[in-house]
Amino acid sequence: MEKLIIEGGRPLSGKIKVQGAKNAALPILAASLLAEGTHVIQDVPHLLDIDVMIQILRSLGAQVDFNHHTVMIDTRSILSTKVPEELMRLMRSSIFLMGPLLARFNQVSVSKPGGCAIGERKIDLHLKGLEALGAKIIDRDGLITCTAKELVGTVITLDYPSVGATENIMMAAVKARGETKIIYAAKEPEIVDLQNFLNQMGAKISGAGTDVITIKGIEELVPITYQIIPDRIVAGTFITVVGIAGGSIELNNVIPEHLTSVIEYLKRVGVEIETDNDIMVVKRMTPLKAVEKIYTSPYPGFPTDMQAQMMTLLTLAQGFSIIEERVFDSRFKHVDELIRMGADIRIDQSTAYIRGVPYLTGAHVEATDLRAGAALILAGLAARGKTIVHQVHHVDRGYERIEESLNAIGAKILRESEN
Repeated sequence: MEKLIIEGGRPLSGKIKVQGAKNAALPILAASLLAEGTHVIQDVPHLLDIDVMIQILRSLGAQVDFNHHTVMIDTRSILSTKVPEELMRLMRSSIFLMGPLLARFNQVSVSKPGGCAIGERKIDLHLKGLEALGAKIIDRDGLITCTAKELVGTVITLDYPSVGATENIMMAAVKARGETKIIYAAKEPEIVDLQNFLNQMGAKISGAGTDVITIKGIEELVPITYQIIPDRIVAGTFITVVGIAGGSIELNNVIPEHLTSVIEYLKRVGVEIETDNDIMVVKRMTPLKAVEKIYTSPYPGFPTDMQAQMMTLLTLAQGFSIIEERVFDSRFKHVDELIRMGADIRIDQSTAYIRGVPYLTGAHVEATDLRAGAALILAGLAARGKTIVHQVHHVDRGYERIEESLNAIGAKILRESEN
């Protein structure tokens, strides 16, 4: 285990290139199994979750080489359709293997996935979608086995716009006989990226980014070279870093349209943001101001993955702010740690009431999940004195050596092994 030691109170200045999107790379790596041959996936971030996905692909028989943010995957030698339980438990996104393995081999076996402890994240929508396409599903003692003589297109209406379920159904339906429609589909940019990847492989998919996605099944797909989109949550985190620590930075490799709601609220708080194609200049020259209310919701609403970072910023804003978490039921685990640093936050069920304080104070805090860890690093950058963030492996699931990026723009962060 490792920890980060952060010296607070240092204004930031410089440039950061935003990494490729983890939440786009993971389903695309899984989707490579749909076509026999060698894929080249570019701008893949070096993260723990990516490492787990690569381990899973190798365990199935794929030949995988990961070098300089480029992953080469040879899927011609797949020997198994059973995802190892010990790897499933390390990462929830391993569930993405179900759709492509079922589509290509007509069978797949998985155990219940693991991942961040941020609340209940059922996989029933994934299973219902695959079942609607013709899969027979057996759940016995936590082992889920799906088989299908043939997948057949149909109309699938989701009860909730689940990103994972939408993507899994897309990957399964791409080789189904006939046409599939996903109604009430998730609209996230990562779904559009998956559609683009699959279509370049030869699929016939339209509607990603809207409520209805249409997939016309085909028999064969071909391997391709593809570049992952930038990570909007990483970009949003770095914008928020400037808001909380002060200074001015330039972000490169950004798609501003993916950050519309985040940018809107950050500007209200007092962060100055200028965009020019894929470049964003971020400044904070004025005192931070509270916002009346923010609530998280599926894209294009304010992302739950930015809730903890925004809350940290609002702990230093003048006035009284409210954040309501409407996506996950256990995503306020960072609150106790922020209070330990001097924040004034009260929780009532799914709503956080934040009263701004003049300053935060460094302390020993623990990252309980990916975004909570990022929020505590932000708090440490603004705090008086030294902050030690423990359990930093959670942060490594979504940010590529975050301390190196921040040190490059003036932060002082040291990574050390826990005693």
